[in-house]
Amino acid sequence: MLVIGINAVREALRAGRVHRMRVGTREDARVRELLNLAAQAGIQVERVDGATLDRVSRGGVHQGVIAELRARAEASLADLASSGQGPPLIVVLDGIEDPHNVGAILRTVDAVGARGLVRQERRAAPLAAAAAKASAGAVAWVTVVDVVNIARALEELKTLGVWTVGLDAAATQSYDAVDFTTPTALVLGAEGTGLRRLVRERCDLLASIPMAGHVDSLNVSVAAGVVLFEAARQRRRTT
Repeated sequence: MLVIGINAVREALRAGRVHRMRVGTREDARVRELLNLAAQAGIQVERVDGATLDRVSRGGVHQGVIAELRARAEASLADLASSGQGPPLIVVLDGIEDPHNVGAILRTVDAVGARGLVRQERRAAPLAAAAAKASAGAVAWVTVVDVVNIARALEELKTLGVWTVGLDAAATQSYDAVDFTTPTALVLGAEGTGLRRLVRERCDLLASIPMAGHVDSLNVSVAAGVVLFEAARQRRRTT
């Protein structure tokens, strides 16, 4: 997996995930910081020209630096449900294929201290350069579990004691009336289509974000941020 850009590469270095770096001709304090971090970790750094960076990043905004990451450790739904302190807060993505949305959601998952993210192996945006850059490096920190089937994954989470809450614009219950202090998985559907029928039916409850303006919905990554920070607020209040 590749990450591109100063912030994404810095976070990958801090997380101990970088295997190899390629750096262009840029010389400034931010690049020197990355080179120092790489040297401290004994990471191979290759100096290349801008054309090579453009080709490897496939036209992405690399800011003169690209890193190759080590494969992440395998994790399971049981790991998400049982590891860490306090009740787990998990995000489940149902068919979200825009890498920028996935990256933004990963950034919020990390920001609120959620346990991790679940996504389907197919019908999902790849965790590649675009998603990594949009996540501002959070992709290097967040535990991601790939599953074959989201509906079955929700059933497994239930057996692990996790309450599943689907975000659905048509739901009558408001998101801020949901008790997020219990073990919870927030289930998010793709923009336009929302949650698929089988996934919606597997959720323990559905909640919506009330809209007071003229548009009827939020971008999915914005909606994720609204609900996840409400969950974090409730959890801070109880502790």
